[in-house]
Amino acid sequence: MTSGATHAERRVSPVFLALVAVMAVSLWAVWTDYAASPGFAVFLFVVSGWVVSLCLHEYAHARTALHGGDITVGAKGYLTLNPLKYTHAVLSVVLPVIFVIMGGIGLPGGAVFIERHRVRGRWKHSLISAAGPLANVVFAVVCTAPFWLDALDGVPDNFRYALAFLALLQVSAAILNLLPVPGMDGYGIVEPWLSHGVRRQVEPFAPFGLLAVFGFLWIPGVNHAFFDLVYGVLDALGVKDWDAYWGRELFRFWDAPERVPSPDEMTQWTLVR
Repeated sequence: MTSGATHAERRVSPVFLALVAVMAVSLWAVWTDYAASPGFAVFLFVVSGWVVSLCLHEYAHARTALHGGDITVGAKGYLTLNPLKYTHAVLSVVLPVIFVIMGGIGLPGGAVFIERHRVRGRWKHSLISAAGPLANVVFAVVCTAPFWLDALDGVPDNFRYALAFLALLQVSAAILNLLPVPGMDGYGIVEPWLSHGVRRQVEPFAPFGLLAVFGFLWIPGVNHAFFDLVYGVLDALGVKDWDAYWGRELFRFWDAPERVPSPDEMTQWTLVR
């Protein structure tokens, strides 16, 4: 048994299992084209997959904190993967989903509350903050595995596009999380290495870091540069621009095109990000 957490405190929550079930059923609906609206099935698959990744992100923070010395994370329910146990469930789940719907951006939300005074050592503090983005990196690698393994023969187009868009969210979340902005995990990685005076000066801005990043992403030049980076990473993982683009189009089922072109037809399209 993991020191500092009982078996009950580590039992996977029924809420998380329900999320995984929704993800599995919607995946089946996308794969078989069973749903009357393919876009709605893609929407359910991407949203449920995105929330599952958020749970894993926060779990990674909590599990690393447990091993770092904060034995209170178990009693708080953070090890159960239950998003309702987070310090700010609205910020951790609802707000990121809204960001996805509004702009197709995997922007992170709130976080689990770690009792940092229980953790000794700057490296442990940095690892706790880095664990969340690393979970997104692993999720992105899993989502893109069929692409970089060249294992897409026989895969339905709609599933291919949905998987690519979910991967885009993971890559964008990892990049944004690693920004050294107060309130983001990237700042949490470098914060232990800053002087006490600098940390005191930066601390008041932490609650506004997330909204500031979202605001900057609405600036056309910043948005274009950011998505160039995201699409560059996806391309390195074997995911083409059109895969993620049409995944996003299907995700917006309320405004989705009547027909999505197949990969063989993509050479006739010019994508505008």
